Parts: sequence; structure tokens; C-alpha cells
Amino acid sequence: MQLVKAGLCAFGMSGKVFHAPFLKEHPGFFISAIVERSKEESKEKYPSAKIYRSIEEMLQNADIELVIINTPVQTHYEYAKKALEAGKNIVVEKPFTVNVSEAEELVQLAEEKRLFLSVYQNRRFDRDFLQVHKILNDGKLGNIKEAEIRFDRFRTMPSGKQHKEDPDQIGSGSLHDLGAHLVDQAVQYFGYPEKLFADVFSMKGAEFANDYFEILLYYRNNVRVRLKSSVFTKEDHYAYKIHGDKGTFLQERTDNQENELVAGAIPVYGKEWTQPLKDTDGILNILNENAETERILTSSEAGNYMNYYQQIYEHIVFGYDLPSPGKEVIQNMKIIDASLESTKEEKIIKL
Repeated sequence: MQLVKAGLCAFGMSGKVFHAPFLKEHPGFFISAIVERSKEESKEKYPSAKIYRSIEEMLQNADIELVIINTPVQTHYEYAKKALEAGKNIVVEKPFTVNVSEAEELVQLAEEKRLFLSVYQNRRFDRDFLQVHKILNDGKLGNIKEAEIRFDRFRTMPSGKQHKEDPDQIGSGSLHDLGAHLVDQAVQYFGYPEKLFADVFSMKGAEFANDYFEILLYYRNNVRVRLKSSVFTKEDHYAYKIHGDKGTFLQERTDNQENELVAGAIPVYGKEWTQPLKDTDGILNILNENAETERILTSSEAGNYMNYYQQIYEHIVFGYDLPSPGKEVIQNMKIIDASLESTKEEKIIKL
């Protein structure tokens, strides 16, 4: 099996949970380098990886083909550009960048260098997202009329992470953080909207970055898609509500990969590794061919973030489609930028 040498730009939560475990367990990857500015925490689990004290040092000296840009979003543009100029293929953590212009410049640079740029949209590999995708593809809901996608939390106290909560830092706040997932899912399900109206602000107060957003996406044929997130939601809602002219589908957010990884779970290559679902997590309520109501409790199948890196590997080795290419995710950045503009101008923004 061809071996792809990879380097991680940081070893914080993202590196420890979402990237390093999968790169280690996938037989096609080898973690050759990790950037830790002052510590050496990676040595225990990844002793074969050489520790570098800066990204510049790693890019100059490490024998790597793939670089994972998993630093704060405010640094994505700078480090991604340096990696591309050093001749490296890159995976950039979500959100891609802080604005559209940065994203477009990076995509253009990658094309000029004949390198690939993928954005780590791992929620495309959540069990709940995949279940909704399956229901939509089955066509049992008929023509879709309305949808709502939520990602709520109950985090009323500040986290202390300045790059996420300082309102003066571009790219901070829930819109770029959780909104990067919800916008991506809406575009994957329904395509690029014609226009939008958004309400983005901080429930904790003006001294903090936005922690609440509601985005109404307008599609052709009078279809409406609402994206919403709040950090003052103690009781869970259905994360997905899809309504068509033949029925409704409700889906809970039940993917637990992140929690299991944080607790120390080791992903397994080539098979499911998460804990099985104990209960049903969805409701399909439709009219059948006889115009009779069928109410069906559904269970989603396991998701697997390993599939993201499997697709990265297959792109490198076999030339298969690249998962979430930067050029595609530029659309998401346009929606995020337009949502901020809509909030500021208090008006509908055409896309």
C-alpha cells in the first residue's frame, strides 16, 4: 500500500481528536511531523512523528506530502498559503477561512500549483446527516417545501478561547464555527440558495462574539430552509425537520463520534467502531399510495469520520473525487459572509 506522509500544524483538541487518531489507524497514512510550539504531548501516542516548533520549520524540513491546517481560523489563510507555496497538498479545518476573498485566493493558488485543497467538513460523515440524506434520496417526502437544521448547545459561560469569542477577531463566533456545518449541510441537501435573510448576534452580550444565529435560505419553487443555533438550549430539539407535500421527517442529532473520541475511543480502519444506537432516533410520517398515514420510527446507521481520510487517500492514490474540495466550499463562505451582511443591513441579500 502506498504510504502518504502527513504533518499536523497543531496538537490541540482538533489534532488529538479529529485528525491524528484517523491518520494513525489508516494503513495508508504515516504521521511524519507534528507542530507543538512548546510542549511534547504527542510523543506518547505518536513517537514516530518528529516535533517541530513552528509551521515554517515543519514545511522547510519535514518529508511530507499532506499538511493538515488545524489551527485557529484566523490563521488558516496564512498557513494554508505557506503550505501550498511549499508544494504541499492541504486539508484545512472548517471554517475554511474568515471570508470569501481568502478562500478564493487559496483555491486559485492550489490550482496554479496543481495541488489539492480539501476542507475538513467531517459532519458529512455523521450518522444523522447521512440518514436525512438517505430519506431525501428515497423521495418518500415528495416535493420538499420546508426544512430546518439546528445545532444547539447549552454553554452559557465563556470558554476563554479568544479566537472563538473575541468579537473584534474576524471569524470568531458560532456563525463561523457551527454555521460552517449547517450551511454545508443545507448546500449538500438542497443546493445553493438564491437569497437569504439572517439574524446573527451574541446572547451573552456585545463583549462576546456571536453565539446565536438564524438564517433563512430562499430557494426556487418557494422552498425555505432555516438554519439555527443557540448556546442557551438546555433541552434538545429535533436537529432536522424536513417537510414535503407527502409527509414529514424528523431526525435527532445522535452521532456520538466526537464524544467517544474525546473519551479515548480508537477508530478502526475498515469497519464501524462507534457504540451502537440504543433507540430509534427519527420519525417518518408520510402518506402512502392509498393516501393512508404511515408513521414509522427510524434508526440511523453508524457514521464514520475515517471515511473522510479514506476518500483523501483514494484521491491521492487513485485520482478519485476529492471530498469537500475548496472550490465547492467557497459557496459556504459566500453564505456566511452574506449572513453577516444581512444582519448588519437588516435586509435580504441576493446570492
